[in-house]
Amino acid sequence: MDLAESKIGRRAVYQPGASSIEGLPTALQMFHNHPPVMLMPHWHVQVEVNYIMQGSVHYRMNGHEISMKAGDMCLFWGGQPHQMDDCSEDAIYAGGHLPLVYFFRMRLPINISSRLMKGEILFTSATDAADKENFPRWVRYAKSGDPAKAQHALDEMLLRVERIALEPYSLLPTLGPTDADDIEQFYPQSSRSVARMCDFIAVNFLQEIDSVDIARAADLHPKYAMNLFKKTTGMTLSKYVNLLRLSHAQAMLMNDEANVLQVAMDSGFGSISAFNKSFRHIAGMSPSDFRRDARMVTQYAP
Repeated sequence: MDLAESKIGRRAVYQPGASSIEGLPTALQMFHNHPPVMLMPHWHVQVEVNYIMQGSVHYRMNGHEISMKAGDMCLFWGGQPHQMDDCSEDAIYAGGHLPLVYFFRMRLPINISSRLMKGEILFTSATDAADKENFPRWVRYAKSGDPAKAQHALDEMLLRVERIALEPYSLLPTLGPTDADDIEQFYPQSSRSVARMCDFIAVNFLQEIDSVDIARAADLHPKYAMNLFKKTTGMTLSKYVNLLRLSHAQAMLMNDEANVLQVAMDSGFGSISAFNKSFRHIAGMSPSDFRRDARMVTQYAP
């Protein structure tokens, strides 16, 4: 994209940071605002819920170009680079970023959970006036500072996401590369075990942890834990841990004082070579190039 010719230089622009979803990869965050457009793709390790309340937006993700209008809702796994590259001036959207520990506690049908983790995008227009009232209220409750209200908002939103499966929806298949070609069906007790593993990883991903540590936290044999996680999510345990670390690193690289080697170490990578290889795999560029491009982008932000 030629930034000099872009029309979005006058609009709100999304900038990852330490307090953003990239910098807080294990946090649940809800939002209700005018969508800031993205001048470059980003990724995060939450499942994202977007409900368009007003106006229209345009996404690029997994080889698809997706246009959504007021009343549309989508659900997708944020671990693959995606970009909201345009929106109408009157656009308002709401939703949340759900860490996997919450996602795997929902009672979605097996085919939906597994296909979302494979990289498919769930789309529905089966929304109503209650959604337009509820989403903003959930955000208010989540940000109220009252734990009871925050929990109530979370519970209601998860139930609303579960209800998607009871009404008409479609799943857009991934058009890009994926490591999740063979996701198998799994049972409710399996998803609970995966949630326990995600809990442990969320607390310890910046430390030196391995499959033995993760399996022990879920009272599972390491080999069984690795196979279960792969069958459930389409990712290996090591890839998921790396995604959390890379999301954290992505936010740190936005800091003007960031040193790539220090970012690698602070993000849990044992060496700069391992960091560079993992970062290039998901971003398609080195951490240094990403930092350079991100800093160029901020020059166009209002």
